[in-house]
Parts: sequence; structure tokens; C-alpha cells
Amino acid sequence: MENVTSNKNLFNKFAPVSIRQWEEKIVKDLKGKPYSRLIRKTAEGFEIKPFYREEDLKNSSFTKILPAQFPYLRGKHTHENSWLVRQDIVVNEFTQANKKALDVSARGIDSLGFIFPENTNPGEEELKKLLENIRADSIELNFSGGNANEILMALDRLAKKHHYNLDKIKGSLNVDPLGEFSMRGRFARGEKIEFDTLVKLFKTGEYLPAFQLITVNAHLFHNAGGGIISELACALAMGAEYLTFLTDQGFSIDEVAPKIRFHFAVGSEYFMEIAKFRALKLLWAKMVDAYGLEKVENSIAHIHASSSWWNKTIYDPYVNMLRTTTETMSALIGGIDSMTVLPFDSVFSEGNDFSNRIARNQQLVLKEESYFNKVVDPAAGSYYIENLTGELIQHAWNLFLEIEEQGGYNNAFRKGMIQSRIQNEAAEKDRNLAFRKQSMLGINQFPNSMEQLDKLSNEGVLFVEDVDESKVDAKPLKRYRGASAYEQLRYRTDRFADNNPRPKVWMLTYGNLSMRRVRSQFAENFFGVAGFEIIDNQGFETVEQGVKAAKKSNPDIVVLCASDEDYKTMDREAITALKSEFIVVLAGYPTELVEHLKAAGMENFIHVKSNVLEELKRYQQMLGI
Repeated sequence: MENVTSNKNLFNKFAPVSIRQWEEKIVKDLKGKPYSRLIRKTAEGFEIKPFYREEDLKNSSFTKILPAQFPYLRGKHTHENSWLVRQDIVVNEFTQANKKALDVSARGIDSLGFIFPENTNPGEEELKKLLENIRADSIELNFSGGNANEILMALDRLAKKHHYNLDKIKGSLNVDPLGEFSMRGRFARGEKIEFDTLVKLFKTGEYLPAFQLITVNAHLFHNAGGGIISELACALAMGAEYLTFLTDQGFSIDEVAPKIRFHFAVGSEYFMEIAKFRALKLLWAKMVDAYGLEKVENSIAHIHASSSWWNKTIYDPYVNMLRTTTETMSALIGGIDSMTVLPFDSVFSEGNDFSNRIARNQQLVLKEESYFNKVVDPAAGSYYIENLTGELIQHAWNLFLEIEEQGGYNNAFRKGMIQSRIQNEAAEKDRNLAFRKQSMLGINQFPNSMEQLDKLSNEGVLFVEDVDESKVDAKPLKRYRGASAYEQLRYRTDRFADNNPRPKVWMLTYGNLSMRRVRSQFAENFFGVAGFEIIDNQGFETVEQGVKAAKKSNPDIVVLCASDEDYKTMDREAITALKSEFIVVLAGYPTELVEHLKAAGMENFIHVKSNVLEELKRYQQMLGI
């Protein structure tokens, strides 16, 4: 008690510091540069300040909410942050899938996802083989594909046969007519049949209170290039459509809401992703409550998360482990219920024991060694994350209302409103990658120049998934990876190098030591993205020596790397001497010298404002790739 008192007295000796004083101090440290430079505008359309204080939360309506209190922004637990570690298994053969499920269940997995390939419709006997020695009341079971109603009936019969406690059978069906419509552009069996299936499911599944029957696949929007506000608003709009349809069919909101699960992807915007899940919980709870709930706990959002597909890469795939680690941390801090971590090689293979083990253990380490499961809502009280949460709540709700004004999700999608927004957001992401405003390690920044990709057995993984749009009722969303265009570029170089020498880029470094190093490193990074061979040099005493060495090495591209001052004297000695034999490139864009250099014959410049993707395509064309 004495220490507490003395600490209070200590802090009382310091005068409070106002926001204005902090800003004045920052402006002083900026030495004349505007304070506005530190204010960042997010892709979501709102501004982020360089610092936040308690005063920034004075208008927030949710900061006083406690854990396990409506609207559950801080989660449903009071003493822990528990979640289920899930691994998905593609069921090509039931006995083998069962063997794998039993194996991973003994290695820390407490949620299983069974994915049935197209045209696979398991009945009771197949399900019995699949679940042999697996207690349906002690591990979560999730099913994707197949005839959902038959799976549910078979599960119900097996549970009763083994005398399992039906209240403890947890899991989900991946039934999402609106999600399928969004990806296919049409309802597979017609809209009425697909929605009537939901009624059957809710009648069949009434005795499984902890089993979710509908999955709102919000990951579709992220993996099509959409932003976080679009993810949240579209997920809410899809959920609202299911709530309205089923309550109109005579089910109560207390019967429907707990049977809906959300499946979100987790991207690399670490703090924004944390705020995303917190915002969803509040928005869903308040929306469900507006339908006239009797039991407030039925407004809790059930959230499954999985690693982003959009930001995973084929080149330098081990970096994917770093991506999935931070993504998993975001989801866990945000308070999800279950998590699937994609194996680092999932983009181009079905995974193996090693990659699956690493994916599993990422969650287990965070749980058992980093204690992420011990703290309820770790983000609580962070002025920054609380403000992000508030911004996402407001902006996502506004977009949700816009969708509702269009007649709900289904109608808004048919009108093209949602696709248009997602396309624009994806195009902005693509531009940021092309100009390297957004970095993707190993792809558009710091490529592994030693890596050469063998010919892929499935080259389709390099391209955007396509749909026959002649048979659609609405333009579908298209899942793609942000790295795809860059990987196609580099893959062309690798295939060219199968039968030809790999293009060589040679650095003619001269003059000012620091500038020639900076510019040669920039050029190495630039051309390395295309998979070209890079030949660097320590520097030459004279331009003539550099020219002579370049001709002896006989590369495909010579990059001049020097300071702007040195470029003034290099025009005739370097450009004129080399341009007839090689593609000559200048690293940098010295504005005052550009016309002078162009007059000397310089046509190619690479600099920080270059569209890296388009420029490298141009160099490939010049090299005959």
C-alpha cells in the first residue's frame, strides 16, 4: 500500500501534458516539415494519427464494456481467451482421412475440418468410417461439401447411437448459398432450392444446439482483393439476409442466430485485423438484438479465421511462415473462436507432414509458450486499437446500410455494387504492389536471387481463378493472389532460362561511394524481382574502366549507378559507348539532368516512382522473353 501511495504522489508532481503540447513538440522535432506528413490515410478511407491519448476515446460508446457483456466486443470469456486449433483434411478416401484425423488429434488439434471433393456425398456408412474412434462430443467437427442435410442426419444418428451428449457436439457446415452465388455468379440449383435447403437444415439440426448450420464466408471478399470495411459490411449483409429469411420462415431469432458462423481471412495489416474482429462482434450483437432476442447470449458472433490466401507466395515460400504467424497473432488477439493456419506451401501443393506440422505448431506455440490464451481481450485499453475499432464499426455500419438500401446483399450483388467496390479496392492494392508502395517480401522487394523455380505441374496456380461468365446471373468475385502478376513475370524468366542463358544485369558503379552503393542496391533489388542474374561491382576509378569491364563481361543490361553530380559527366563516356551493344539503364531520375541525358541517348530510367511490374515486363520484351 505504501508503494501505491508513493507512486501516486510521484505522478502528481508532474504537470499533465496536453495534446496540443505533444503536437508542438512533434512539430519542433520535424524541423519545419508539416505535421500532416505523419497522418496516414488508410486503404479503408479514414486517417490514422501518429499518436493517441485517453482523450481520443471520450466519444467511444464501447470502452466501458466488460468481457462477457453485451455487445461482446471483448469476447464471451471472463478469465481466458480460448480458441480451437483447427486443421482441414481433404477426404479423398474415408479410411485414410480418418487415420490422418486421429493422428493430428493426438498432436494438439481440437477442431477438424473435413473437405469433401465435388461429387462426393457421404452417407451414414462413409461418415462412420470417417469418424471411427473420434468422439463427436469432445472435438469440433466441421464439414465442407457433400449433401449437408444427409451429413447432418448421419451425424445425429451416430451421436445418438453412441449416446453422446448432443449439447456438446460442436462444429459447423459450410453451407452458404450467398457465398456460392458470389463466387459462381449463380445459384447452383436455383435461389429458391438453395434457400429452402436452409429450412431443412434448421429442422434437422434442431437437436444439435451448439452446431452451426450456416457459414458466412467473408474470406471471399478479402481473397478477391477487398478491404476490411467491405469484408465486415458484406459479412453483416449476408448474415442479415439469412436472419431475415429464416425468421420469416417461422424460426425465432434465438434459434437462428447461434447457428450462424463467420469465416474470415486474416491479412497482414496487423492492428487493423485485430480491430476487425472486435468490430464484428459488436456489430453482429447489436444487429441480432434488433430482431428481438430473448437470450442476450444468442447474439454472440461465432468466428472462424484462416490465413489469407491473397498474400501467399510461390516464390520464397518460407516467408509465408512469417505471414501466417503475424496473421494468427492478429486473429487470436482479436478474439476468434477457431483458427486454421494454411501450410506455407498450400498455394502450390497439398502440403506434407512438415508444412502441416509447422502450421499446427504456430498456434500451439502461441497458446502454450506465449500464453495468448491467458488474457481476455489483450487489445483493451490500447488507445490506438480502440480507435481503429471505433472507426471500423462506424464505416462498416455505414456501408452495410448502403447495401441494405439496395435491397440487401443479394440484390446489391446482382446490381454489381459489391463487385464494383471489391474490384476498385483490388485494383488499388495491385497498383500499390506494382509501384512498391506495398511490400511483399521475396516478390516485389528483396527477392531471393538464388531461387529458380522448376516447371510447375499446375501452372494455373499463377493465374486468377476464372469463371465462365456466359452462364452467370451476376458478375462473380474472383479469388486471386496479390503476388500472381509478379510471379508470372519471374516464371517467364525461369522458363526462358531453361533453354537460354539467364539475362545478366551488370552494375557500372562509379564516383560518390555512398550514392553508387545505394543506387546499385536499388537496381539489384529492382531487376532481381524479374529473376535476372545480378552482377555487382565494387566501383571503378574512371568511367572508361567501367565501360571496358562491362564490354568484357558482355551482360544484357548495364545499369549506371552514381550520384546526380557524377551523371553530369558520364553521358558521352558511358551512354554513347555502351548503348549500341547493351540495354543501358540509369538508376535514379535526376530531374534537372533528364533532358540532357535523353539527348545523349539515355532512354531507360529506374527509380522509386517506377511502375516496377510494367517496367520489368518491358525489359523482358526487349530481351525477347
